[in-house]
Amino acid sequence: MTDSLFSQTKLSKVLVDNLQEIGYQSMTPIQAQTLPHILDGKDVIGQGKTGSGKTAAFGLGILHNLRVKRFRIQALVLCPTRELADQVAKEIRKLARAIHNIKVLTLCGGTPLGPQIGSLEHGAHIIVGTPGRIEDHLGRERLDLSEVNTIVLDEADRMLEMGFQATLDFILSKCPTQRQTLLFSATFPDQIAQLTKNIMSSPTSIKVEST
Repeated sequence: MTDSLFSQTKLSKVLVDNLQEIGYQSMTPIQAQTLPHILDGKDVIGQGKTGSGKTAAFGLGILHNLRVKRFRIQALVLCPTRELADQVAKEIRKLARAIHNIKVLTLCGGTPLGPQIGSLEHGAHIIVGTPGRIEDHLGRERLDLSEVNTIVLDEADRMLEMGFQATLDFILSKCPTQRQTLLFSATFPDQIAQLTKNIMSSPTSIKVEST
């Protein structure tokens, strides 16, 4: 099998050149199977274990869609834990480092609200956070998701296991219905199947066995 290269996708030259500098040339199986659909603007369900490279797949999709000059929140990534949110934000910043002025903000529980409120007032392009803290900011009307074009539910099975179903419903109700929704999950319980029916539009499902 020939390697699938990032340079063979629709990604901009700026992103591809930066990927080569980081040392990413060939795509992992989950990237090769999900990224073309993500770049085409489709809703995607990706099933694969942690460490499969899914963060780069959805991170590149977000950056591909982003209008940097429009200083509004255009993408929202929801993660079950602060640790994962920090990791995802760090990866997106690394993927975005060749594009100037992209602001990625993390909003997670277990950290003081004050600095987050200050950061939000300065605006951001991409928000990565945990459901409870995002709900909190929305409830206090500090967060405007009306211009979001991409939503990612990362490790969706864990978020549902942690009892975040109602919170996710509330957050998604604050986002435009015309959007791209990407869901990644290691397992696919009935609850996830139900969630995807409610929040996604004709999604493409991709399952990658652990490599």
